[in-house]
Amino acid sequence: MRLRQTILLSSALTCFAAGAQAQEAPATPPSEAATQSGTDAAGEEIVVTGYASSLRQAIEVKRNANAVVDVISSEDIGKFPDRNVAESLSHIPGVSIDRRFGEGEKVAILGTDPALNRMLLDGHGLASADWGGNDNDPSSRTFNYSLLAPELVDRLEVYKSPEARIEEGSLGGTVIVRTRRPLELKANSIFASGGYAYNDRAEKGNIRASGLYSWKNEAETFGAQIAATYDKQNLVRSGVEFFGYDNANGSGSPFMTTNGAGQRVLKNPNAVITGGTLADLDKAASPFGINYAYFQQQRERVSVAGTVQLRPSSDLTLTLNGTHIEGNYNNYSQSMYTIPGAWTGDVLQSATISNGVVTDASFGAATGQSAQLDTLVRHTKLKTDNLNFFADWEGDDGAKLSFAGGWSKATGGRNPEYLFNVQTRLPFSYSISPTSANVNFVGDLTNPANYFTNPNNNPATIEGSPVLINGTPLVAAQIGGLDYSVTTDSDIYAGFDATVPVGGLFTEILIGSRFNHHVNRVDARGVNTYLQQSLLGSQLGVDTSVTPEGIFSGTGGSGSATQYLNLSQQSVVDILADAINSPLVDKVGASTRVKETVAASYVQLNFEHGGLRGNIGGRLVYTKDVSQYALTLPTPADPNPRPVPTSTATDYLKFLPAFNVAYEVNPKLIFRGAVAKVISRPRYQDLAASITQNDVTYDAGGGNPNLKPYESTNYEVTAEYYPAPGALLSLELYRREISNYIVNTRQEGVTLFNSLTGQLENRYSVSQPVNGGKAKVNGVLVHGQAEIWGGFGIQANYAYQDSSTSTTLNTTEKLNLPYLSKHTVNIIPYFESGPFQARLSYNYRSSYFRTIGRLGSQEMVAPYHQLDASAAFKLTDNVTVSVQAQNLLDETYLQYSGTPDRPSAFYKNGRTFVGSVSFRM
Repeated sequence: MRLRQTILLSSALTCFAAGAQAQEAPATPPSEAATQSGTDAAGEEIVVTGYASSLRQAIEVKRNANAVVDVISSEDIGKFPDRNVAESLSHIPGVSIDRRFGEGEKVAILGTDPALNRMLLDGHGLASADWGGNDNDPSSRTFNYSLLAPELVDRLEVYKSPEARIEEGSLGGTVIVRTRRPLELKANSIFASGGYAYNDRAEKGNIRASGLYSWKNEAETFGAQIAATYDKQNLVRSGVEFFGYDNANGSGSPFMTTNGAGQRVLKNPNAVITGGTLADLDKAASPFGINYAYFQQQRERVSVAGTVQLRPSSDLTLTLNGTHIEGNYNNYSQSMYTIPGAWTGDVLQSATISNGVVTDASFGAATGQSAQLDTLVRHTKLKTDNLNFFADWEGDDGAKLSFAGGWSKATGGRNPEYLFNVQTRLPFSYSISPTSANVNFVGDLTNPANYFTNPNNNPATIEGSPVLINGTPLVAAQIGGLDYSVTTDSDIYAGFDATVPVGGLFTEILIGSRFNHHVNRVDARGVNTYLQQSLLGSQLGVDTSVTPEGIFSGTGGSGSATQYLNLSQQSVVDILADAINSPLVDKVGASTRVKETVAASYVQLNFEHGGLRGNIGGRLVYTKDVSQYALTLPTPADPNPRPVPTSTATDYLKFLPAFNVAYEVNPKLIFRGAVAKVISRPRYQDLAASITQNDVTYDAGGGNPNLKPYESTNYEVTAEYYPAPGALLSLELYRREISNYIVNTRQEGVTLFNSLTGQLENRYSVSQPVNGGKAKVNGVLVHGQAEIWGGFGIQANYAYQDSSTSTTLNTTEKLNLPYLSKHTVNIIPYFESGPFQARLSYNYRSSYFRTIGRLGSQEMVAPYHQLDASAAFKLTDNVTVSVQAQNLLDETYLQYSGTPDRPSAFYKNGRTFVGSVSFRM
């Protein structure tokens, strides 16, 4: 596999070298037009348009910057290189995305978690909320880029080295999204497009459309712009998940017990063990749970953006803009899973041990349950609104004064999530390998009569309070419920920036201040649903079906577990409505609020002398957090207490210096260096100390309101060679020295109240974030691009990134930095000639750590390849027809727990094909 990446990259850089040697001409200045020109070796003018022109513009922004910056520029109004902004960002050296749900949503920059990087829309932060299905990003500070319509974007700037003037909060880098403004466009600019997208795994297609109109008067003193997009897509993701591994820490096999003589023996003495002794079995890890997951989602997004500009005088420009983004992310998840050790450890019939893992096992009929079918119908609507006002004054001598103020608000989450489950006692067997799982049941999983609802009646409670039905305490078995968990994220800011020209080495002094007040709130409510008599699946009073045949094909999952009982979304809603439902109550223990106030001021000196230029400055930042949450502390005397509202306040003051220097040896060669202190604040959810728990898997987790921010000293050194227009070869070295890294500590054997069994149990594994980690990240990035010959061109880059970690905690657990791949490759060959253009985009990233999963599992993602293609043809000067294809390799998203011989998940998301027609004038 490594040889494959090396050959591809070597070929790409060879093409670059050939193209660079064929073009020896001075670079042209950036242009707002859609075309740029240069001269070839014979002195003849070369005019480039479209994609090549956008690359030239991006190169010029990078070249003229004082910091280490990478840029992606729009080809034209409404024509960004990719359908998804995150996908475009992944082409930048050192930037990578996770494709757990097929579509890129979050970006990691220079080996740092997406939650530790910031997105600024026209220079300011934007409130953000997620759809409730992303297990690794609850109440984060990042942004879901899939919500941002690429048609609204002029260019993306990724600042890998900060400047004092840029808002703090990013550990790896800051993404600044620049939108278009009417006074910068031609009067009566129009863009409109319509298209159709089809996903071959969902076997469904949907339309999408976008439009933009921009106007300004002849005097160019007033302009207005309106843009709108509509996008809809159906996603189907099927795969196999493993809920961590029993006995991963050597605490003892769940298939064994300790007898009266203190000896470790099999729970079922008749079980046959192969591949090792009983002692080997007692040391071996085994899948805690094996889940055949069938996920369906419809993503429907609408965005509207408007901008009004007024120029009352030649030196003053007033801008008011606003954006409304709305997305319906409704989804339905069905999970057919078994928990072999906990549910059927006493009826083990056979087990095979291989390389310290129980890879094969068979079980008899369970006394309680052998498997469970969970259905989750999640209604989610994401909304993001923002309104901003800018006043920009510029004097004749270069002095500038800018004021900015604005508001943004985002909502998302589960509103509601319908949960219902049934169980089965059927005997089964499993067999696993690093890339496959085979689960077979003895009996028909598609027969509703083989399923039953929870038979365990207990006194019903919600957060320590009894459930009353007609004034009488309810005794029943919980079969599900409705969970409302809505995140509201809001932000208000105001600030100013001033530039004062001065003489001598320092050409400008920049000063400014900004005030932010941010509130992140999670409001939880719920309804518990009960039955007083267990029902068979055939007695639920609704129509049933089975999972579609072949839905797990290609995932690595096989066996009879690939087809099981299937309930429609409406059937789940109806079953819950017809059962016994508690009153809707506020869940104090699951509700949190974090109020954050930030005041920052900066001073920055820009300097230039001969070929030397850059900036030096510092940012003084005060942060105050007030965390409001509730604690539930069970005791033998009060095993199911009511949550107690609690509040914790913290604050800190940080000085963040930054230095950037660039030395232009000649017009073609630039060296850069940068050093800065940076911080990144903890996730909001990590600052809330309430505990959430899973009473099936015995996992629990809570936050820590006393967390300090991540801190890092960042270093950058680059060499950039610009041999010709549209050509660049760069080498970038970077280092991150991170302290206060937040890591999850885990405590085993914690006693909590189990609502399903109605009693205290000391089996819970509880995780909590603490400041205890240090990390050093080093990286080497090589990038090349060139217009080769006859309309052919290429972009290619390679990133090598490595990290070393340590902890101040008393733990032997090996720490990893999330989302850091050691090797990342991007190769983008393209062709443009006359009315036709085509482009391939290949991305490879090696394995990386994603998150801490159930039972402390270190979830790793296996190497991933992505191949996309696009082509466009101009029918006229105004009309273009284009096609796109994403994930042509139909890659399997493979995840494992620590080592490849312990698989953790296999997913298939399918290929997407898009056709569209666009009009511009």
